[in-house]
Amino acid sequence: MKRKGGARKYLQQNFDLYLLLLPALIYVFIFHLLPMVGILIAFKDYNMFQVPGDPFRSILESPWAGFKYFEQVFKKSEFQQAFANTLIISLYKIIFTFPLPIIFAVFLNEVRSTKFQKGLQLIVYLPHFLSWVVIYGIFVSFLGSTGVINSVITSLGFEPVSFLMDSGKFRGILVIADAWKEIGWSSIIYFAAIAGLDQECFEAADVDGATRIQKIWYITLPSLLPTIVLMLIIRVGNIMNAGFDQIFVFYNPTVYDVADIIGTYVYRMGLGKLEFSTGTAVGLFNSVISMILVHSSNFIARKATGKGIW
Repeated sequence: MKRKGGARKYLQQNFDLYLLLLPALIYVFIFHLLPMVGILIAFKDYNMFQVPGDPFRSILESPWAGFKYFEQVFKKSEFQQAFANTLIISLYKIIFTFPLPIIFAVFLNEVRSTKFQKGLQLIVYLPHFLSWVVIYGIFVSFLGSTGVINSVITSLGFEPVSFLMDSGKFRGILVIADAWKEIGWSSIIYFAAIAGLDQECFEAADVDGATRIQKIWYITLPSLLPTIVLMLIIRVGNIMNAGFDQIFVFYNPTVYDVADIIGTYVYRMGLGKLEFSTGTAVGLFNSVISMILVHSSNFIARKATGKGIW
């Protein structure tokens, strides 16, 4: 009884705080928990007209199919190619773009001119606020068949290059576009971490005669390690995403073999061909793999560095 009274008193004292939390809880319930019922579609021969006018009951009353759609999907060469493309593109982005915000934040922090620092930050942050449609338009104006670069190439007497329709170049363009758009925004968390470092360590290093590079290597980077590990775990957890928004805007049928990822495959199967059970099965597989990756990367990070999300 004492515990109940204590809990009741605590809730009364903090009622306003829990009231502020209520909208977020309602949002999570409506848009994240309630739609989980749709997972059943992956295990059923779903018919949206099973119960006319009631899609929720149609899910519940559609006949069970077991793992039929998972077995069908795993045997399809299109799915296998999309799965491979997802991993390859994500790994490319991690290898080539993940270090860039760290490098940018560390070295820009060494700039002594505040005006130059703030101005450069503003310029580099700006692309993040542009939609991928706008970014694609910019890249087409440069890399399209009649774009700036091809105009220069043809003026020099060479044949134009199909940058956006060449399977050998398309993944590289995706990585470059992603880096240009997100490097500034991704560096914010590292700037904040650097700003919170103990300045006495740098002052002591100055007294000992350390150079800027030595202070970066022995003070700044080790101090940033927990933040780097956290961001890397989050990035690994998003491997199965591979940048759906970007690829959906950039790709075309001529580069499906190197650009079609699980996200775009689910879109084509689920909404394009109305194969809801197949699309849901692939989406569920994607989510399970992402969860495993998050837990695995966190476990490895804790073993290797002693740092992790939990």
